[in-house]
Amino acid sequence: MTEPTRCVDLNADLGESFGAWRLGDDDALLSIVTSANIACGFHAGDPLTIRRACAGAVARGVAIGAQVSYRDLPGFGRREMTVPPEELEAEILYQIAALDGVARAAGGRVSYVKPHGALYNRAARDPEQAAAIAAAVVSYDPGLPLLTLPGSATEAAAAEVRLRAVTEAFADRGYADDGSLVPRGQPGALVTDPAAVAARAVAMVTDGVVESVSGHLVEVSPRSVCVHGDTPGAVQIAAAVRAGLARAGVTLTPFA
Repeated sequence: MTEPTRCVDLNADLGESFGAWRLGDDDALLSIVTSANIACGFHAGDPLTIRRACAGAVARGVAIGAQVSYRDLPGFGRREMTVPPEELEAEILYQIAALDGVARAAGGRVSYVKPHGALYNRAARDPEQAAAIAAAVVSYDPGLPLLTLPGSATEAAAAEVRLRAVTEAFADRGYADDGSLVPRGQPGALVTDPAAVAARAVAMVTDGVVESVSGHLVEVSPRSVCVHGDTPGAVQIAAAVRAGLARAGVTLTPFA
């Protein structure tokens, strides 16, 4: 029997339905992933949806992450905003505290923090907004890891305040040559074929590379691999990624 070559986490976005609007299949994804980035109500997620997501994660032993966002329900948190650092820090703190309260009521807790959408991408290149996120996490619990892209301003901001940064890679998103994500709406931004996404995930974890949209190999060093809960066929994609990693001898386990 071949020994596993390494351990990696598999994360996905959950709790993103709102009222009568249903997005994703939380129950199915919770049976596949090892970490759940649960919406905190700013980009998606109503109280009942969030509570159910937390309870489902606790029941399945899935780590709970606070997926913090700009205050942007109409745009699903995917519209870039310039928010003053003090205000952004307070809004991030508010979201972490709210989700942690719901998670604790369900018998769990928030184990890490991950920015969502436009905030994630803006903070990756904007030291000021990255610092606001890191400051909010430290003020709530300096033991909480921050999930982000390797080499990003967010990773640097975490290091400045001695916060643990955990690097991730996106199996279902296109990469530019510089290691950033191709903006949504541009060609190659999403990869939706389950076999292709699984192959990318295996290459990311075992070889440390991903092919960019222009065909270049980009170095990645993921401790966690992300698949998006709102990507078409998300459940099939996540299942294919999990199966592909298992075949490659990779052990799936939460990083937090």
